Amino acid sequence: MITISETAQGHFRKLLSQQPEGTNIRVFVVNPGTPNAECGVSYCPPDAVDPDDMHLPFEGFEAIVDQQSAPFLDAAEIDFVSDQMGSQLTLKAPNAKMAKVPDNAPLADRVEYVLQSQINPGLASHGGKVVLTEITPDGLAILQFGGGCNGCSMVDVTLKEGIEKQLLELFPGELTGVRDATEHQRGEHSYY
Repeated sequence: MITISETAQGHFRKLLSQQPEGTNIRVFVVNPGTPNAECGVSYCPPDAVDPDDMHLPFEGFEAIVDQQSAPFLDAAEIDFVSDQMGSQLTLKAPNAKMAKVPDNAPLADRVEYVLQSQINPGLASHGGKVVLTEITPDGLAILQFGGGCNGCSMVDVTLKEGIEKQLLELFPGELTGVRDATEHQRGEHSYY
């Protein structure tokens, strides 16, 4: 469920050695399954553990996860990176905003999952996002761009060279192409 790198485990062991006996870490998601989902790690003293919490054993400590956060932490990775700028704990949780859908889920659900977990995090750095509006009977995924993507001069490149290539690779034989349903009018919301 959660992968914690060796360096991150060492970092947690060091921090926990300065805490009261029996303290572990808690990994959680606030607002799971929503666009506002945020992941976090905190100390978890023994009296803060609920009976239905999951216990993930690591060398020298446990990661405690509540039942509500668990499906949204599938494939999460925690790392501790040091460079010239200092040290940083990173937590990547690709399923925090939308729980992973099964491989046999309807095509629209699987495409929307890829958009939310893989495409939108990149678009968000430019203030943009994309959602699936429909999949036509002939296999075209119709997308609606929003935010900074609306009015952006690079939207055609993003659609054809980025999103369409990725979706066609992931769904061969199921998708035939990707189309943009957005009316791209320039305005105060647009990047130029």
